[in-house]
Amino acid sequence: MGNLHKTVIGLNLKNHLKAVLASVLAFIALFLPYVDLGGEKKSAVNTALILLGKEVFSPSYIFVTGAVLFTVSAAILAVTSVFITSVKMLRCWQVVQSLSTLFSGLLMFSTRTMCKASGLFDNFLNKDLSFGYWILFIASFVGLVLVMNVTKTNVGYIALTILGVIWLFPILWIVLTAFRAEQGYYVGYFIPKGFTFDNFINLFTNNNVLPFAKWWFNTLIVAACSCVLNTLIILMTSYVLSRTRFAGRKGFMNILMIIGLFPGFMSLIAVYNILKGIGLNQSLMALIVVGAAGAAMGYHVSKGFFDTIPKAIDEAAIIDGASRLQIFLHVTLPLSKSIIVYTVLGSFLGAWSDYIFPSMLFGDKQSSYTVAVGLYWLTDFKRIDTYYTQFAAGALIVALPIVILFVWLQRFYVEGLSGSVKG
Repeated sequence: MGNLHKTVIGLNLKNHLKAVLASVLAFIALFLPYVDLGGEKKSAVNTALILLGKEVFSPSYIFVTGAVLFTVSAAILAVTSVFITSVKMLRCWQVVQSLSTLFSGLLMFSTRTMCKASGLFDNFLNKDLSFGYWILFIASFVGLVLVMNVTKTNVGYIALTILGVIWLFPILWIVLTAFRAEQGYYVGYFIPKGFTFDNFINLFTNNNVLPFAKWWFNTLIVAACSCVLNTLIILMTSYVLSRTRFAGRKGFMNILMIIGLFPGFMSLIAVYNILKGIGLNQSLMALIVVGAAGAAMGYHVSKGFFDTIPKAIDEAAIIDGASRLQIFLHVTLPLSKSIIVYTVLGSFLGAWSDYIFPSMLFGDKQSSYTVAVGLYWLTDFKRIDTYYTQFAAGALIVALPIVILFVWLQRFYVEGLSGSVKG
């Protein structure tokens, strides 16, 4: 044992031994009661053997089989690492331990589906998971943390991974539901029994009941117009407040900041009555006008970015005879690509996903709905059981362009935020 410190650089012997014990404990937990099926307790190993003996195979069986195989492999590698003290051995153990923890965690979500598919127990709930499962999951997780400490891997990756799984789980649920062949709102299992594209086809072919194409086009018009107008207003307001000094400037900025502290829905009734008085209620133009009217209050980030651009550049341009408008268009904007992208994305996304004001504005005028209002209309208790899979397909179609656009332009988005922080 004394050679462990000499052979593996920077390793912690105490944590190494703790990690070995945790992996061995997880291995022992495989033989402890894992589920309580109608009063009969079965271990993970016993359950895996029963499922492997079934004539009909279900994809859900993979989770318990994977948990058993990777936990056994992690325990073997853990014990071996005590005698073969090499970095490669520890890295291999870490990878297998990660898979063991992953599959152990997935058992929490898949055991119900697995028991139902195999006919072992139809009314299984997570409360029927026995103490052996929890020992397996906790020991696997603790072992992973300790082995990452031994290999000097940042344990923060574990927290980020867990949070990532939590954040992605609802998204994965919507994606699977969008392709699910079985109709209905609640189905009691995670992985669909059948996959189909009919949910997407029905969105665009059943126009008499579900005019999704019209809703999508309405949203595109509002988002595109709001994006252009709001971006211009925000950038011009930010430039003026950053580069010029005039009487009442600080007071104006303070007023905008105070008004921005109040949620927008507080003024919805008053805004709706004004729009109704001028004949713009239940129209797409109302969304564009209201969005542009309040756009100037979003100047803070852009102003912070413009403050980071040296004023000497403006002064040099003025000496050359350039006007403020020419400086803004030909000097400042070319240097502000990142904040322009940030503003464009924010303006487009805000209009694209807005629900509260459009839902009150359009009322029962279905032809003017945006996708947010239309998709929520599908979740009414009278329609949700029939149209839930179409709702999921529509949510996926609505989200996909935004995700692609954001991934494509995220570098400029981050640069815009970082530039504003400097100011």
